[in-house]
This record gives sequence, structure tokens and C-alpha cells, in this order.
Amino acid sequence: MGTAISVDVRDPNVDSSELDDIFQWFRQVDEIFSTYKEDSQISRLDRGEITAADCHPDVGWVLVRCQQIGQDTGGYFDTYATGRLDPSGLVKGWSVEMASAMLFERGSANHCINAGGDVRIRGEPQPGRPWHVGIAHPLVRNALTVVVAGRDLAVATSGTAERGHHVIDPLTGRAADSLASVTLVGPELTLTDAYATAALAMGLDAPSWLAGLAGYEAYVIDAGGHVWWTDGFPRYAPALVA
Repeated sequence: MGTAISVDVRDPNVDSSELDDIFQWFRQVDEIFSTYKEDSQISRLDRGEITAADCHPDVGWVLVRCQQIGQDTGGYFDTYATGRLDPSGLVKGWSVEMASAMLFERGSANHCINAGGDVRIRGEPQPGRPWHVGIAHPLVRNALTVVVAGRDLAVATSGTAERGHHVIDPLTGRAADSLASVTLVGPELTLTDAYATAALAMGLDAPSWLAGLAGYEAYVIDAGGHVWWTDGFPRYAPALVA
């Protein structure tokens, strides 16, 4: 998926073979959905060599969900924004959410999965201590802009820190460069990741949209380094409360 994935499990009863299954799941997702692999089903579907009916059932589900999210975001979430079929803005968060559910079903109530800054946490790393997720500063190399603390939540960041201006505004066809970073905290990672991507594409219209997004809190840095957050975000960021 073009990024590194780490799985941190804090339950002593979870066998290492369970983690093998989790990474096999990520390899399967990559084989189906990778836009970097010419022989992936998504690449072949984009070229018209196969139809959605020929693909794994997950492909149809993902494409329908992407269409729904596109409607929910006023068209700012678009699988064809780059000019080719690319559902990565949903697939990465969804695949991590599914992996977290698989771990939970196998007895892991305390774990953290991080896929290139999109993070799903459950439980605690140690009794009485929440997980801490550092958010890379998009404009200051090797620095954090804020640290999110919590239990049983999703944290997704879309921005320029790792891949530069890679998100396209589908309404203009140009790179979305008004914002440097959007971090969203939500109940699960599938929508949290997709909404963060859409918000980055919205540019300066994002704060008003994010302020009305029920069930989610946001932290935004624009291209000039100005910071804004929703009213409820500080409860996840101790440093903003201090």
C-alpha cells in the first residue's frame, strides 16, 4: 500500500501465528487494491481488462462505499481524482480496521495498528495508561505537532509530511495545497481515514465542514503553519489543555 505497517499487541495470550495471519491479510489487500502493481485487480479494472464482477467481492463493497462517501463530502472524496481508479483513501483505513477486528476476535483487547500514520488503537498499552499517538509536523522535519492520547479510537492524518502534495482536489483537478495536514479522531478508521483525505482536498473550506461532522474531532494545520482544532479535540490532546 506504499507505506509501512506496524502492529503492537500487548496481550500475552495472543500467539505470534495470529500476527502472521494479520500480515497475510494486509498482503492480500495489497495484491487486490494496490495501484503500484500492474497486475492487481484494481489496476486491471482501471484498464478495463476485467469488470467489478470479475474481482474479489471486497472490491465491489469498497467501490460502493467510496461512492457514498463522495456524496457525503460534496464530491471531495473521489476515486478518480488522480485520473485513474484509486480507492486508496478508503482502503488503507478499512484494511486496518478489519485487521483490528480480527485481532480483537482472537483475544487481543489491547493493541495498536499503524499504517503510515493511520492508527487504530484498542484498550491500553499498560494498565491505567492510554495509548499515545504522535502526529508528525508537516512543516517541521522530524518534529511532532501534537500527541493524541486515548483508548478504543481511530486517528487518521492526511497531509504532506510523508508524501508531499499527493491529494488532488477533484473539483479543480489540481493538487490540494491550502492545508498541510488534517488529523481526525473518530470511532473507527474506515470513515476517519476517508474523511481526513476529503478534508485535505477541501482546503480552506475544511474547518467549517469538520466543525459540523458529528462524532469526529479534528486538528488542522494550513500551508502557512496556522493551527486550528475543533472544540472537542483537546480532550484527546493533553498538551492543548495544559
